Amino acid sequence: MDYESLLESAYVEVKPVEECGRFEIMKVKGHHEGTKTIVTNFLQVATCIRRASTHLMKFLNKELASSSEISGDRLILSRKLSSKEINEKIEKYVNLFVLCPKCKKPDTELVEEKGKTMLRCMACGDKYEIHKI
Repeated sequence: MDYESLLESAYVEVKPVEECGRFEIMKVKGHHEGTKTIVTNFLQVATCIRRASTHLMKFLNKELASSSEISGDRLILSRKLSSKEINEKIEKYVNLFVLCPKCKKPDTELVEEKGKTMLRCMACGDKYEIHKI
């Protein structure tokens, strides 16, 4: 086999990775195992909104009244929840901790200043104090 045909067969065999655009809230994918909910693409969701997975997990724990743990790329929640409920809470998280309140752009970062957590917008330059989770 020549190089081109080997390359073509490699593209066919490799599973494509789902990517998100410049800023997109990726919908969760998962399933139930007994009384637990498994979110299989949790790290991808956190990466798409450009936030630490542990911060997002803490928020979901509080909002969904559930304990959870991160295992590899998955989030394991201790109770049965629908993907609709989880997606709504992620949208709430984005509105509180990702989007700039002034210009509504997602180009923000969380920074610690004098013991306070601040949301700093890279687009307009404003800073806002946000509540800790």
